[in-house]
Amino acid sequence: MAKTQDMTAVFKDIMGAFPVDTKAMEDAFKTTATLNEKLSHVALDAAEKSTEISSKWTKETLSKMADMSKAKAEPADYAKAMTDFASAYAEVTAEHMAAFAEVAKKVQMDTVELMMAAGKDMSEDASAAVKKATGEMTAAAKKAATAK
Repeated sequence: MAKTQDMTAVFKDIMGAFPVDTKAMEDAFKTTATLNEKLSHVALDAAEKSTEISSKWTKETLSKMADMSKAKAEPADYAKAMTDFASAYAEVTAEHMAAFAEVAKKVQMDTVELMMAAGKDMSEDASAAVKKATGEMTAAAKKAATAK
């Protein structure tokens, strides 16, 4: 009767022949963690600025509404107050939308800059890991060839 080969030992031998560089994995993890930290900072900074813009916009709107809601002597004054409010609100809206656009533009530029830097770092890390692995595989192949 044939004896079944122990596959655990076979896989252990195979995996031993292919060395794994855990330092490269750690470096990749650190690079990713650093990128995530920087991207989070960009997002939180944008959220803070957007909140400030929204708050300022609300305060200005409420201030203009307070002026509009005051009692008037003539009925025509109500129409003028409403027209003035609408005109001022349209102007304020344009200003605040431009401020939001600036925040979005800065987020986009910062994100592209971070992604390009991260891509460069990851490419360099991958290149170094491949060179190291190639050297180790070559050494292992030479060792195996001379052992026979």
